[in-house]
Amino acid sequence: MNTQELKNKVIEIGKLLWDKGLVTGFNGNISARVDADTLLITASGTCLGYLKPQEVLLVNMSGEVVGEGKASSEKLMHTEIYRNFPQIQAVVHTHSTYTNAFFLVNESFTPKTFEAKFYLGEVRSIEQTTPSVTDTAPVTKELQKNNIVALRNHGVVAIGPDLFRAFVLIQELEEQLKMDFISVYYQRVAEGMPSRLPSNEEMNVKASQGNPLSASQDPLTPVKKYKLFSKEQIEEIVRLVNADEQMQELGKKTFMNMGLAVCLQETGDIYSFKFENGRIIQTGQDAQAEFLITANESIWRAVFNREIDPFVATTQKKMNLRGDFARISKWYAPCSRIFQLWTQVPVE
Repeated sequence: MNTQELKNKVIEIGKLLWDKGLVTGFNGNISARVDADTLLITASGTCLGYLKPQEVLLVNMSGEVVGEGKASSEKLMHTEIYRNFPQIQAVVHTHSTYTNAFFLVNESFTPKTFEAKFYLGEVRSIEQTTPSVTDTAPVTKELQKNNIVALRNHGVVAIGPDLFRAFVLIQELEEQLKMDFISVYYQRVAEGMPSRLPSNEEMNVKASQGNPLSASQDPLTPVKKYKLFSKEQIEEIVRLVNADEQMQELGKKTFMNMGLAVCLQETGDIYSFKFENGRIIQTGQDAQAEFLITANESIWRAVFNREIDPFVATTQKKMNLRGDFARISKWYAPCSRIFQLWTQVPVE
């Protein structure tokens, strides 16, 4: 795609954000990578719903405009994201209404519907104390775990392999928060309670109850750290899975008979688990297992240390899944339990 075509895509996404009510006035900004050294970014003070070609500027990785115009005040955040994530091709930043409202009083959000859980996972927020992002380190740190992060008192940032997929994350989060808000209303009506809007305290309680993997809610408490994919860690995973009553019940109920292997990207080392009705009956290095999940060391560490959900990491391409995603989805419940148990074997 040449620069002009990419510029047209930025304008198209700006209009889409506007039409979907995800941006208003002159807020928000969009960027797209041109090559290793340059990117396109919206100009300062522009309305994303009515962008003109001259309002989408070419800048270098230092944020300097190549040509004329004044780049968005968030150019530092955009350029730092591209530096830290060479595979990322697009960044979208908005001040979406429901997203901003929710994160004014909450620190994280976990969707309730299955599809949204796959694509969003737990969306965390970071403190924002300036009108524009001046400290980019917390932003890039969170984006290592999830392709979307909320900036409290400010907005939301999403990254992706293209502009549309970054847009979809922002849209999905906004819609999930609308649904969450409305569900509180209908719950009150069903219970015969006054059909008023929920208070901040009620929304906080609902949000915490909706996050079963939060450190304060989950009864599984790590007591020891292991070397990543060491023999000791693998043995402990097997012991936990086979001793867990909930896992055994789910495995039998769903007839979980499959081979699951994990691969450390840097070394190519493979560690496989063969399941029979949810029990691990064999381990090894079977590269031909039905499902193979590959990721780099930092992502695997985040998984075992309860910082990222493997399903989310797969849909966001932080992890690569070889195998039929639709088929493994039927084992969503037992696989989710496995991933919960993995957090009992955190890594050093």
